Amino acid sequence: MNFALSEDHEFLRDVARTFVANEIDLARLLIPGATVADASYESNWKKIADVGWPGLIVPEAYGGSGMSCIDLAMVAGELGRALAPSPFLGTLAGTWAIIKGGSEAQRAAHLPPVAAGTRALALAVARADAPRQGQGDNANGTSRHPEPVEGLQAKSDGSGSDVVATVDGDGFRIDGTKSFVIDGGAADVLVVAAQLGAERRFFIVEARQSGVGIDVLPWRDITRQVCTVRFDGAQAELLPGAEAEVWPWVRDRLLLVLSVENAAGIEHVLDATVAYAKERVAFGRPIGAYQSIKHALADTFGARECANAAALYAAWALSEEAPNATLAAAMAQSYTSDAYVAATHQSIQIFGALGFSWEMENHLYFKRARANAAILGAPSSHRARVIDLLTAA
Repeated sequence: MNFALSEDHEFLRDVARTFVANEIDLARLLIPGATVADASYESNWKKIADVGWPGLIVPEAYGGSGMSCIDLAMVAGELGRALAPSPFLGTLAGTWAIIKGGSEAQRAAHLPPVAAGTRALALAVARADAPRQGQGDNANGTSRHPEPVEGLQAKSDGSGSDVVATVDGDGFRIDGTKSFVIDGGAADVLVVAAQLGAERRFFIVEARQSGVGIDVLPWRDITRQVCTVRFDGAQAELLPGAEAEVWPWVRDRLLLVLSVENAAGIEHVLDATVAYAKERVAFGRPIGAYQSIKHALADTFGARECANAAALYAAWALSEEAPNATLAAAMAQSYTSDAYVAATHQSIQIFGALGFSWEMENHLYFKRARANAAILGAPSSHRARVIDLLTAA
């Protein structure tokens, strides 16, 4: 095992970093009262589509690049470093669900437009009655309650289901509500978890049909669109893959994306905070000369190194389909989430009063860190999974 990035990976990362720095601007979100509606989703998505990134994970047979999870980590990390608002994460989620659970005909119908950047996807799995982000939070920001996506694990008899599928001639219709749908409002196609008899299955649903209603939630992370989606007899197409096989596979890859976002975010926050500590003068000296600031920055530096190692190891494990890939993904998300929250909080403290102002980017990174730490389960829930995986080995 070689943890050093290849020249190709470094080149891809550097190209992605340059592109994002030149093309993604958060200025509209640094205005007091800004919301996700100001996040330039459509224009950013067009830029990302023009360079072919939606097709990174699409197999070459369907017009994509067929790249590995390590390749994806190079790009996803740079998008996370810049908090780039776009339906990239939602499209990854929906694409992975179709790759893993779809038929050959479904892959042929949906993956080429994704690779071409003309179709955005989203994955709707969270129950409508799941706790909202922040409800029941402990002092450290982790939740005492099951996280939204864990609502996918419904009762086998369907009594706990929020979306139900019924047979309608040769097809299906679905009714109910899903919450916390990442990039749902920007999606052309939704992949939806629904109860079909005694089973949980995935369905493909055209997002623009009359039986689908989408509302953008007032999410704390205004760089990422999160929605509630209502289904009222919406036409749906069944994915043949079993939920028990599809969801864990997709979940591990989504945890990887969040982990590399976290690791890159920590690096950006550290660089910005170090630069400020060198410039800000107090009592005749740069504040970075004071021991307490040095110690805080040293802690963040250590966390950055560990976060990078954890995220890259998970990327390697998933790329190689290693037996411990699920364990690596859970460990990476658990560690990097806590580290990102701590780094962004520490950065605000070092910036002082300026760090609390809306016009600075600090709050955007803090909110992204808190959101990433909750959206697929609190770090504590992943640590519990790590224990279960280790004890079962």
